[in-house]
Amino acid sequence: MSWGKEFVELSKSKHDRDSFDCGEQELNIFIKTQAAKHMQAGISRTMVLPGAQPLFNQKYAICAFYSVAPGSISRETLPAQLAKKLPGYPVPVFILAQLAVHQELHGSGLGKVSLIRALEYLWGVNHYMRAYAIIVDCLTDSAQEFYTKFGFEVLCEYRGRIRMFLPMKTVEQLFSR
Repeated sequence: MSWGKEFVELSKSKHDRDSFDCGEQELNIFIKTQAAKHMQAGISRTMVLPGAQPLFNQKYAICAFYSVAPGSISRETLPAQLAKKLPGYPVPVFILAQLAVHQELHGSGLGKVSLIRALEYLWGVNHYMRAYAIIVDCLTDSAQEFYTKFGFEVLCEYRGRIRMFLPMKTVEQLFSR
């Protein structure tokens, strides 16, 4: 499977959600049944990297996707040296709610590409709606290892998962050159 040139917003009529399989049932269910509903409700936005060629059904396979949403965290969950510089009310963040790559493309570097595109997208949004950091809740230990490689730091445990964060100041260093 070869992928297209850019991430685009998920479209039920253009993208074949049913053929997506990343190996994690929770992420498969999300893209197949929840992503479009969440977008319609204004909860999140899901961007997909379609395959380069249409399938027999004339839709494009989803090679990878990420889903983002606005959110907030209590400043007390941040490391003390960061929290003391912030106001006492909830701190605005972006949530990288999901990020997945089709199983056939595992090991191709597409996870890194997807993360970079998600960070770049959120950096653009940050110009219009400011956030302090990007938050991700890790589904697995390997997900935590993946995000750690890219500078995310453990924040806390949240709903039985490790929550990690990357300050927008770090993202700024990546994209403001």
